Amino acid sequence: MGKIRSSATYLIEAGWEVCNKVGGIYTVLRSKAPEMVEEWGDQYCLLGPLNGAQAAIEFEDEVLGDAVDAAAEAMRSEGYGVRVGRWQVSGRPRAVLLDLEPLRKDAEAQAVRVETLLGIQIPREDELVMDVVALSVGIEKWLTHLGVEQGPSNVLTHFHEWMAAVALPLMKAAGWKGKTVFTTHATLIGRYLAMNHDRFYSRLPEFDAEAAAHEYGIAAQHGLEKAAALGSDVFTTVSSLTGQECIHLLGRRPDVLLPNGLNTKRFQALHYLQQRHAENRSKLHDFTMGYFFPSYSFDLEQTLYFFTSGRFEFKNKGMDMTLEALSRLNTLLVSSKSTKTVIFLLITKKPTHSIAVHSLEYANMFREFKVIARSVTDEVRKHLAEKLATGGPLDLNDMVSDYWRLRIRRAQQAWNRNWLPPIVTHDVVDDASDEVLNKLRELKMFNNAHDKVKIVYHPDFVNSTSPLFGMEYEELIRGCHLGVFPSSYEPWGYTPLETLALGIPAISSDLAGFGAYAAEYRRLHQRAGLYVVDRKGKPREESVAQLADMMFKFCQQSQRQRIAQRNRAENFAQHFDWGQLIHHYHDAHQMAMWGPEEA
Repeated sequence: MGKIRSSATYLIEAGWEVCNKVGGIYTVLRSKAPEMVEEWGDQYCLLGPLNGAQAAIEFEDEVLGDAVDAAAEAMRSEGYGVRVGRWQVSGRPRAVLLDLEPLRKDAEAQAVRVETLLGIQIPREDELVMDVVALSVGIEKWLTHLGVEQGPSNVLTHFHEWMAAVALPLMKAAGWKGKTVFTTHATLIGRYLAMNHDRFYSRLPEFDAEAAAHEYGIAAQHGLEKAAALGSDVFTTVSSLTGQECIHLLGRRPDVLLPNGLNTKRFQALHYLQQRHAENRSKLHDFTMGYFFPSYSFDLEQTLYFFTSGRFEFKNKGMDMTLEALSRLNTLLVSSKSTKTVIFLLITKKPTHSIAVHSLEYANMFREFKVIARSVTDEVRKHLAEKLATGGPLDLNDMVSDYWRLRIRRAQQAWNRNWLPPIVTHDVVDDASDEVLNKLRELKMFNNAHDKVKIVYHPDFVNSTSPLFGMEYEELIRGCHLGVFPSSYEPWGYTPLETLALGIPAISSDLAGFGAYAAEYRRLHQRAGLYVVDRKGKPREESVAQLADMMFKFCQQSQRQRIAQRNRAENFAQHFDWGQLIHHYHDAHQMAMWGPEEA
């Protein structure tokens, strides 16, 4: 890195998700920060929009008096809102946050520039696109002021996604001499095409990207993404799969691939991995008893928890295939007379009215049982000690007061119900058209007592304030046994990697960037708890059957085998620590500054 890292050069990473949690790019920027700070020190700086609510939690103002501060002060003198400080994550990288409100007054003029210089029509009615255009005003102004302080050739800017990259082609068109890298983490038009066309990757050469972008109403977004890709000094993406999209849909082959990693130290449970799993599984058992046991019961010691989670993309995220495979798994478990029960948690975000009344009611009833159990236990313990001390006859019934006897009877009378556990925890806004619910109805998966696979569709993200689970998302994962993510379109896919890092085996697919990248470890990954469904070029039914078989074989493992695999899963995740992968970023930055022959 010696040629890039000098006292004059600054590396700026611009992204919509700097101190602004929206999706996976937030994880990329946050998790690799320690490695970037180690390499660049305070000459590394992130640049993005000011989200006041998140900045109040994650950001701390700090002035160092260098070129970064001087550029910010120059913008403030022009009437713009700029905050300079540190992102309060591992590595504590510097960050510059631009207030969108004063920038919006310049959005119209910037939109005209985009149309004039780039030939891309900006829809004024689209508030998000106009905010992206407004942000580009601030990014362009701040980088220009930084260039005045340092000299443009000493400013290397790495733009992430089209939402932060509108300034890139505009500045290049205006003669900017600074060096640029652009990373598309997922082509926008590719995401739409994959949702609407089977065998997307094998059909890539057939698609007319511009025509499709107009059809889906994203012509401006696609045009801005393509302009950034074509205008950057170095163009990158996260996986070979997305690289294929870039060639056909954006018209440029990526110069470098930048696979996503994790700061695995954040996830490590070390010697108490199994203890953490047991503690959180116990919380899931509490949920299960409150959700299912009013209708019927089953052996919790023989119960496995599988889950999937993430943004709601029914087909792209493989939810459709997962539910079909679960139906097959149910048949396999029933026909083999398995003692196992699988609780499948489908956690995503959909519009809902509220948590279903019965879901909350029975969860509260179970909490009442726990209150009664603790109180009765305390009462019995007190009287039992007295009886043992006096040597009198023991009758446990006499040690429970009439008050607690009555409370127990009332609770038990209210507990039993004559209807099945619901398949969804919330009242969904558009129940009749919900793809998950309609697929479950088609498959007749209704949580019958004889079913070995039970479904819990939770259309809201999970945190410690969630009334049904009362757990942070990471705690829920640690309590589960298997994550299931057989995506049909996933440029990278952080969730299976995070699952492994938490010591829980996971299923991915070869149509996910992470799954495809992990294929080079094929001899290791299944033993270590990473299962990869073959979807590329395979008939759908074959992939569904393969997924069902993977889950069935997992159910047949002994507890000892599952414990050993959890330990191996956490160790396997170390292959994807940023310490192992950050050199790809350094290569891209070296290439941007000095050309491919020096990289």
